[in-house]
Amino acid sequence: MATEKELSEFLRSVEKRAFKRSYYHVRDKEAALDIVQDSMLKLAQHYGANPPAELPMLFQRILSNTTLDWFRRQKTRNAHFTNLSDLSAADGQEDFDLLEIWDSQEQNRGIEGESAQDSLERAQILQELESHIMELPGRQREAFLMRYWEEMDVAETAAAMGCSEGSVKTHCSRAVQALSKALSAKGIRL
Repeated sequence: MATEKELSEFLRSVEKRAFKRSYYHVRDKEAALDIVQDSMLKLAQHYGANPPAELPMLFQRILSNTTLDWFRRQKTRNAHFTNLSDLSAADGQEDFDLLEIWDSQEQNRGIEGESAQDSLERAQILQELESHIMELPGRQREAFLMRYWEEMDVAETAAAMGCSEGSVKTHCSRAVQALSKALSAKGIRL
């Protein structure tokens, strides 16, 4: 069973990635913060006594469900004003690791000898990458972020998303291909 300290440490360790993931989904900082807070509260209230090894998977599932709930509420609120259409699928490439790029950015901040131009170029590429991630269809974005941002394996991602492993692979492949194509069109090679 997880102690209060273990639960707090777990939540602290996932808060930034959970926020980014939620923000990519909902494209609204305030809503993303609310989703992450709600997810953390649900985990603490309902599953805080579970073993620490179970917390990551439970949290991912709760975060996904809370995000879906937010979309359902938005759809209901907007039903009188607009028709929400499904997002179309895109194509992409598989040899891409978003987490490595963000980690390298974090590690390279303040490194002696790094020019301001290099730092600016890296920031621009990451900003471009973030904007393209936000444009991915919802399921592709969710699968991509779980696999490459959260570093979950295919089985864990499938369980968290409530779909088959084949669907996860398809969503990830299409997301990576779409990102690669969009970034290549702008002359960015990762």
